[in-house]
Amino acid sequence: MNTQTKIIAAAIALSLAGCANMTETQKGTAKGAAIGAGAGAVVGAVAGGRKGALIGAGVGAAGGAIAGNVWSKRMEAQKQEMEQATAGTGVAVTQTDDNRLKLEIPSDISFDTGRADIKPNFRPILDKFADSLVQNPTTTVTIIGHTDSTGTDAINNPLSINRAASTRDYITARGVAVNRVSIDGRGSREPVASNDTVQGRAMNRRVEIYVAEPAPAN
Repeated sequence: MNTQTKIIAAAIALSLAGCANMTETQKGTAKGAAIGAGAGAVVGAVAGGRKGALIGAGVGAAGGAIAGNVWSKRMEAQKQEMEQATAGTGVAVTQTDDNRLKLEIPSDISFDTGRADIKPNFRPILDKFADSLVQNPTTTVTIIGHTDSTGTDAINNPLSINRAASTRDYITARGVAVNRVSIDGRGSREPVASNDTVQGRAMNRRVEIYVAEPAPAN
């Protein structure tokens, strides 16, 4: 392996390092950075040898972090629709660093403690969400369930997956193609607040929904 090849490999490895411990958003960013780093290193190597490869890898990684998805007018319109649909409910609607639409739904809206049945006040939100997905058929959806630290992993891990599955089943029953939707459950492994308080545990019992519009292949 020559020096330039080693630089390219190192750039990609650094971008992907630690993915196992990253959140969903961080993983997407790291993968995009890895692709950008590799491409940037190749271009830089051609243009300027070893030094050019180093510079190209750095620039490519920075650009690649958001290159995997696009934030189109359709995505912005979907974000605005969901902001209106969830106003006053406690649902957080944001654009992530890697150009995905994120809905974070707290437990007081989505699921009762220890249950994976969708609560009635969660259904209108999912109805509107499903409608917006049908209108934007190029997007993909990732649904991730989370729990607080109460109970064991043997309970929390399948519960988090079942909550994500219930959400998927609800929107696919309303016209969203099932092959567009992937699910995961993180149990209590990714808290956003302290599990030492009632309020913190309520924040940790949540469902996160990510919508991505992949950049078109060149």
